[in-house]
Amino acid sequence: MFVTPAYAQTAGAPGGMDIVIQLVPFVLIFVIMYFLLIRPQQQRMKAHRAMIAAVRKGDVVITSGGLIGKVRSVNETDDEIVVELAKGVEVRVVRSSISDVKAKTEPLREAKATEKTAE
Repeated sequence: MFVTPAYAQTAGAPGGMDIVIQLVPFVLIFVIMYFLLIRPQQQRMKAHRAMIAAVRKGDVVITSGGLIGKVRSVNETDDEIVVELAKGVEVRVVRSSISDVKAKTEPLREAKATEKTAE
């Protein structure tokens, strides 16, 4: 009925490797979540910020509200863009509210290089 002293002494000391073995699944879950969710989202945000920073006159943009228009002017100091939605209809849009750039004009460096080679 009673536990003999030999059985009581065979139990290992608490802690040690057991804690490390219990933490391994949590670390693996975090690593998997980082590579499947966090890192791709950070890359998409970085690409979106670069796309918004590269918007210039003549680009066709889509706002987060779903409006599609052509960029008429870019105000760098206020982070505002004037977008023409239709003939005679222009709206000021905050740069961060642009969700996509559909038709991009060629970059300034390439345009200048093309003009120099044409002369």
